[in-house]
Amino acid sequence: MAVHGISLDVPRGSFYGLVGPNGAGKTTSLSMATGLLRPDSGTVHVGGRDLWADPDPIKRSIGVLPDGVRLFDRLTGAQLITYTGLLRGMDRATVADRTGDLLDALDLADDADRLVVDYSAGMTKKIALASALVHAPQMLVLDEPFEAVDPVSAANIREILVSYVGSGGTVIVSSHVMDLVQRMCDHVAVIAGGHVLAAGTVDEVRAGRSLEDRFVELVGGRRTTEGLSWLRTS
Repeated sequence: MAVHGISLDVPRGSFYGLVGPNGAGKTTSLSMATGLLRPDSGTVHVGGRDLWADPDPIKRSIGVLPDGVRLFDRLTGAQLITYTGLLRGMDRATVADRTGDLLDALDLADDADRLVVDYSAGMTKKIALASALVHAPQMLVLDEPFEAVDPVSAANIREILVSYVGSGGTVIVSSHVMDLVQRMCDHVAVIAGGHVLAAGTVDEVRAGRSLEDRFVELVGGRRTTEGLSWLRTS
């Protein structure tokens, strides 16, 4: 999905939600914002620095949970986090300590020695999140971090992220779950068709309604179900 002149300002220390229908351009936007996809035009600034002018130091300050990117799944969960930390230039002792902490926090300690290829979809999402966190980045960019994750793990992840923002970190998260974004985030942008339809604080975008109602109003696309009369059982 192409995006068209998207302009977003994410305040430092904010919990920023990116919402939109399937194919809206969320993943494309996040990929360009984190250096995974080079834009045809425009710039990305992180902490006042131009990402594409000097990408390496900026990328080191970001933790990314991309959507659909393959992991090194022939490693165990513990090995994957360790490998990621070492790639980030961390010393082995620190990586070992943080790997244990992350496995415990994300309820993966009992599966630390299983190959990631044998993980469920939810476990894979959690180990990918652990890999994004291991180097204690200044900013987290998470594409659908709660997809396929069970409710208990989702609550643990929310607690981790809220604590991270409270300590000065910045989180950008895409999600289809409006209630989740409304409860977690302090800022939100609604994207559809590659354009930003609304952006600001959650209260500004909601405009006195629930975020879901406002989202439907902005995006449209509701369909009548009258054509499914055959589905009724009585």
